[in-house]
Amino acid sequence: MTQLSFSNVSVAFGSTTLFSSVTLTIAAGERWGIIGRNGSGKTTLFRLVMAAMQPTHGVIARQPGLRVSLLEQHRDFGEARTVWQAAAGELAALLELEQSLARQAAALAEDASEEKLNRYGSDLERFEHEGGYAVTSRIDAVLHGLGFDPELARTTPVQVLSGGERGRLGLARQLVSTADILLLDEPTNHLDLETTRWLEDYIREQDRTVLLISHDRAFLDGTADHVLHFEGNTVVTYTGGYQAFAEQRSLRRLTQQRAFEQQQKKVANESDYIARNIAGQNSKQAKGRRKRLERMPRLSAPVGEEDTMAVRFDVAERGGDRVISAVAATIAVEKRVLVERFTGSLLRGDVLGLIGPNGAGKSTLLRALFGEHPVAAGELRLGASITAGYYRQDLSQVPADRTLFDVINDLRPTWDRRLVQGHLGRFGFSGDEVQRRAETLSGGERARVALAMLMLSRANLLVLDEPTNHLDVESIEALEDAIERYDGTVLLVSHDRELLRSLTTKLWVLHDRHITEFTGGFAEWETVSAERAHAATVRAAEETALRKVHERKRVAPREANQPPSSKDARRRQRETQRALDELESSIAALESRTTEVTAALEDPALYTRSGGVEEAGRLGAELDRLKSALETAFAQWTQLTEELESRSA
Repeated sequence: MTQLSFSNVSVAFGSTTLFSSVTLTIAAGERWGIIGRNGSGKTTLFRLVMAAMQPTHGVIARQPGLRVSLLEQHRDFGEARTVWQAAAGELAALLELEQSLARQAAALAEDASEEKLNRYGSDLERFEHEGGYAVTSRIDAVLHGLGFDPELARTTPVQVLSGGERGRLGLARQLVSTADILLLDEPTNHLDLETTRWLEDYIREQDRTVLLISHDRAFLDGTADHVLHFEGNTVVTYTGGYQAFAEQRSLRRLTQQRAFEQQQKKVANESDYIARNIAGQNSKQAKGRRKRLERMPRLSAPVGEEDTMAVRFDVAERGGDRVISAVAATIAVEKRVLVERFTGSLLRGDVLGLIGPNGAGKSTLLRALFGEHPVAAGELRLGASITAGYYRQDLSQVPADRTLFDVINDLRPTWDRRLVQGHLGRFGFSGDEVQRRAETLSGGERARVALAMLMLSRANLLVLDEPTNHLDVESIEALEDAIERYDGTVLLVSHDRELLRSLTTKLWVLHDRHITEFTGGFAEWETVSAERAHAATVRAAEETALRKVHERKRVAPREANQPPSSKDARRRQRETQRALDELESSIAALESRTTEVTAALEDPALYTRSGGVEEAGRLGAELDRLKSALETAFAQWTQLTEELESRSA
C-alpha cells in the first residue's frame, strides 16, 4: 500500500533551487536510508513529509489519516515530568492507570469493599484492553535498549538529563509512538556501539515505514531496504542497503560518464563538419546538422568526487617507535574510577581503535594523554619526538570568535590570501564564506574546519575522537581514504563500525574500568567476539520478558482479588500458588546463572586468552539452553498466573 508519493517535486528558495524533479513512491513497511552531502535537502524532505512546508512545484500525495513522527530538534517533551512519561508520549495515560492500579491494590489490603473491588476490576480490565502489559513492557524495553533504567525512569525528572540523554530520550519517545511513519534524523549520533546495534535490530524488526537520515554506513546497510541519494540538485533511488547503493552508484556513474563522453565526441565531430562545410558546396547539409545539433538534449557530466572534501594528512617528521605508553595508569573523575591500572602501548604505524560504552571514560583518557586531566596513579605519556594532532569530539579546537580565514591564517601566518582561500576551498568553503565567523557554522561545517586545521598540523600521531559525528557520507569516505593513506599513527575513538572495520589494526576495549588489548582489527574482533554480541541480545530479551512478569505483578497482584468460597477451589488455588512459587524460584536460579554466563561472555579478556574463543562457544551454547529454559518457565508462569487469577475471580 502506497503511503507517500512525490510527483515532480521541486523546492527553491528565491533564485536558488535546492532540488528538482523528485518523483518517488514510498510503500508501507519500507525502510529508506536517505544520504547526501550536508545542505543538499535531506531535512527539507522531512519537512515536506510532515507538511511543515509545501513544495515550490509538484504534488505530494499522502494516505488519508497518515500519522508521521519526527524527532524534534529541540526535544520538547511537553508537560512530561519524568523520563518514563516523556518516553511514553501519547501513551503516558497508561502509566497513570498503572500507578492507580498499584495504589488501589495496596489499599484493598485495608478495605476490600465491593465498591473498591469493582473499581479495581474495571480499571484492570481497561488496562488489559488498552494493551497495558504489552505497551508498558515495550516502553521499558526501548528505554533499556537506549541506556536508561526503566524503573528509575519512572521517577527521574526530565530536567536533570544531559543533552545527550535528552537526545536518546527523544529517540525513545519516537520509537514507542504509534505513528505509521518514523522520520529518524541521525539517530546514531552519540550512541555507542552496543546501543547502535540494538537500534539496528529494533528498526529491522519494525513493520512500520521508516525514513532514516544517517551517515553511519554499517547502520544503513543493516536497516535500509531502499536508499534515496541527494545528488546534483535532484534525488536518485536505489534498491537495497548501503553496499548495494555504493555498487549501483558506481555503475550508474560509469554509464553516465560513457554516455557523456560519447555525446561530447559526437558534438565535436559534428561541430568540426559544420565549421568545414558551412560556406562550401555542402552548406545545406552543414546547416541541417547545425539545427539538429542545436536541438540535441545535452547530457551533463556525472556528479563525481571533485566536490568532495579534499583532505590529506602528511607527516613532518617520523617520530619514535613507541608512540603512547601506559604503565598501571588509573584515570578517575572525583571518586569514580574510569580506567584502572592500565598497562599498554601504541607503536608507530598502528591504527588503534579505542571502543567502549558511552560514559566509560574514553574521552577522559584522551584528555589525560594530553595533560588536560590528571592521572590518578601510574603513568600515561606520549613517546619521544611525537607530535600529536587532536580532533576533539566537541569541536572546541575551532575558535568560535574568529573568521574561517583568520583561523587558517593564524596557523599559517606566512601564507598569502590565495593559499589560505585555496586551503579552505578544499573543505567546501569558497568566496565570501571564508569571512564567516566559526560561531555561525553548522556542526558539519565546524567539523570540516576542524579537519582543515588538523591537516595543517603535519603531526605524526592523529588522535580522533568521534570524527564522523557531523560529517555526511561523502565526507566520511574522503576522511577514511585520507587516514588509510596516512603514514603516521592513529588513535581512533568511534562508533562508526564501517570506519573501524576498514582502518583499525589493533583495539583497546574499555569495559568495566579495565582496558583489554586486542591484537587485531575491529572486523576480526567482531568475528572472534560474536558470542559477546549474542550474550547482549539474550540479556536484552530476557530482561524484557522479566519486566513483563514484574509489570503484571505490580498492577495485578494476587492479593487484590477475593478468595474463592468453596473448599475445593481454595485447595486448587493453594496448589496453583505452590506451583507458582516453585516456578518463581526456578526462574530466579535460571536468571542468576544467565547473569553469570552473560558477564563471562561480555568480558573482552575472554577473547584474548588461549582457548578463550572455544570457551566462549561453550558458554554461548549454555546460554542458549538457559534462554530456552527461561522461555518455557515464563510461559508456564503466565499460564499459572492467569489460572490463579481466574480461580480467584
